[in-house]
Amino acid sequence: MFEIRWHGRGGMGAVTAADLTASAAIKAGFYALAFPEFGAERRGAPVTAYTRIDKKVIYDRTPITNPDAVVVLDPFMITSPRILAGIKEGGYLIVNTSKDPAEVLDQLGLRQLKVTTATVDATEITMQVFKQPIVNTAMIGALIGVTNIVPLEEVLSVVRERFPERLAEPNVRLINESYRSVKVVRP
Repeated sequence: MFEIRWHGRGGMGAVTAADLTASAAIKAGFYALAFPEFGAERRGAPVTAYTRIDKKVIYDRTPITNPDAVVVLDPFMITSPRILAGIKEGGYLIVNTSKDPAEVLDQLGLRQLKVTTATVDATEITMQVFKQPIVNTAMIGALIGVTNIVPLEEVLSVVRERFPERLAEPNVRLINESYRSVKVVRP
């Protein structure tokens, strides 16, 4: 089973990102679940979402405590101990930031964990397209670019099915741009 924990703030699209990724996995022939965890429902409040992907039926609906991948939509959350809690050695950390992945690794002191670290400036990419920092689909592109957990084509197909064309095509553009521009440091 591959488990992804998404961290963001209300309005950034973490819940939608988790769901789109699960839908793409199902379309690719896997079993998948996506579900959110949040307190007061308001824009700007911390939000955690989860995606589980497996080749067999998934019964576990508990929060993911030892993720294979952690995706951070809000770069200001990265220093919170809760964000990196339980990340597996050999896992993936994907952060929305203009910083280089090595810089993030050093800032967090993660070199001993042997975590593949990736960064993409999803905020900048999204602001160019939508003029607002809703970075969810850009972060999906980065996740897929680093992990290849589901085929990029399936993600793009799900986005085109889920959104009207006026929103689908700009989101496809964001996914492709992040997929191509994600920077990676492997252990």
